[in-house]
Amino acid sequence: MNTPIFKETWDLETFFNGGSHSSEFKTYLQEIDQLVNDLEQDMRKWPGTFSQNDINILLMSIKKISFITIKLEQANSFVGCLQAQDTSDGQANLLRSKLTSMSSAFTKVMLTFEQLLGDIEEDVWAALLKDSQLIEITYVLNEMRNRTKERLSVEKEQLIQDLSVDGYFGWEQLYDLLVAKIQIPFEENNEIKHLSVGQASNKFSDHDRNVRKSLFEKWETAWGSQADVFAETLNRLAGFRLKVYKERGWDDPLKEPLEINRMKKETLETMWQVISENKQPLVDYMKRKAKMLGVPKLSWYDVEAPVGEASSAMTYQEGAQFILKQFEQFGPLLTKFTKTAFEQQWIEAEDRPGKAPGGFCTSFPESDQSRIFMTFSGTPSNVSTLAHELGHAFHSYAMKDVHPLNCDYAMNVAETASTFAEMIVADAAVKQAKDKTERLALLEDKLQRSVALLMNIHARFLFETAFYEERKLGVVPSERLSELMVKAQKEAYCDSLEEYHPHFWASKLHFFITDVPFYNFPYTFGYLFSLGIYAKALEEGKAFEKKYIDLLKDTGAMTVEELAAKHLSVDLTKRDFWENAVAIAVSDVEDFMKLTNES
Repeated sequence: MNTPIFKETWDLETFFNGGSHSSEFKTYLQEIDQLVNDLEQDMRKWPGTFSQNDINILLMSIKKISFITIKLEQANSFVGCLQAQDTSDGQANLLRSKLTSMSSAFTKVMLTFEQLLGDIEEDVWAALLKDSQLIEITYVLNEMRNRTKERLSVEKEQLIQDLSVDGYFGWEQLYDLLVAKIQIPFEENNEIKHLSVGQASNKFSDHDRNVRKSLFEKWETAWGSQADVFAETLNRLAGFRLKVYKERGWDDPLKEPLEINRMKKETLETMWQVISENKQPLVDYMKRKAKMLGVPKLSWYDVEAPVGEASSAMTYQEGAQFILKQFEQFGPLLTKFTKTAFEQQWIEAEDRPGKAPGGFCTSFPESDQSRIFMTFSGTPSNVSTLAHELGHAFHSYAMKDVHPLNCDYAMNVAETASTFAEMIVADAAVKQAKDKTERLALLEDKLQRSVALLMNIHARFLFETAFYEERKLGVVPSERLSELMVKAQKEAYCDSLEEYHPHFWASKLHFFITDVPFYNFPYTFGYLFSLGIYAKALEEGKAFEKKYIDLLKDTGAMTVEELAAKHLSVDLTKRDFWENAVAIAVSDVEDFMKLTNES
């Protein structure tokens, strides 16, 4: 039987013909606009005193909200894909601005809806929730109702949304435009090429240290040349948040991200404490790696460097087939789903200029599909990233029959499915290595991931925590931001590096995202949480897939502590779970040290 050839570019025409100039999409946006306006009018007709007899009004509003939510996600995903595949697409940027305004208008209507829920008398509310049509979304409805107790008046909250369009959200869009224009000069075959930041970042895994060092210097220069503009952008984003928090009476900048992630601060603090106390194996690994590379200490640009001379490069086709083979060991549904994603061109992986940096997965809920974006250049890390994003897509697939209001799962549990899929592939790659050299390279790729999630992400968290404290007192200049960044990196990496990345705060998109503040700790949570799930999967084999899907279905309908208690029988506020998870995360160090003892 012939092996199918998978294309490296995605298909967006399935959704709307014509790309950013699609007339179909223009009509689609008009429909959403009208639906939001209709919902707003419905809100005005709610009775002053809500009774149990008015339940049909509530049910109709929920139905319309669900419908709009699906359509807005479909539209936002389409525009996000257009922007990522071609950063010079000016029309896509205009569509983003329009969608931002529309999303803000919907948020304003939702503020009214949530306030109306909050105004319902307790006894009436309790009676309403007993209705069979509301039981499955009780958690989300209670969450909406409770939010009104900690907010400003609806009028003030709606004004914040209006001002956000040209202020808060506008600063994020400015950052995206600036990043799209950054190019990194790189000499290859006696020719100077100008790489996008996405292409350049892949070069940090080059075997030649001179290449990495030279590229890093140019990378730092490129971001540093725009440091004042990026600092202004970051300060305005943080300043806006802090002002809103102050008006609401919130003292802790972590309050919003923790609520978004449905997570207790106690859980977060326990996780970071256990990580901080158990980094020594990773420090030992980096010392050994430095010795292998012939340097006293690793520098920032050495962290992702491969060890040894062997190249484990795969073509996109080989990478896809490898992922499919490993997913087969876990379960048939994941395998069948992944094959569909490859065959139907859900993935944009081509290595070409003009693409946005990084990778992501975005859902098209109205079409029951997802799209994955990345730049594939053949490294083991690329294969892991592809598996990671396919995990995100499978999470959306697992929830396709869940009520739309229960599909809004938080980032920390979103990272669980992706990291779980990534681990299936990475673990298998190590076990099936052809020889010692390849095994070492693949094992080292896994350890790079542990370093990234337990050290790099920790540095981001430490930086943002310190930055927000200083931002309360006034604007933080770019020079100080770089100082805070290096200080955070030194602490997170246990001062194990020779050179650090002062302008990392400017180059990392996550610091400039407006949807979720502190876009960092959920990655580490998801990684360690997925280790617990992965351990169960290894123990139970293919029979675990159904339990796994049941867990994914619950991710939008309870706190993470409740999710862990229900499906893993663990308490996330206690050290035990995190100690076991971190032990698994650093367990590869022992194998790495044994393999490299003879070298």
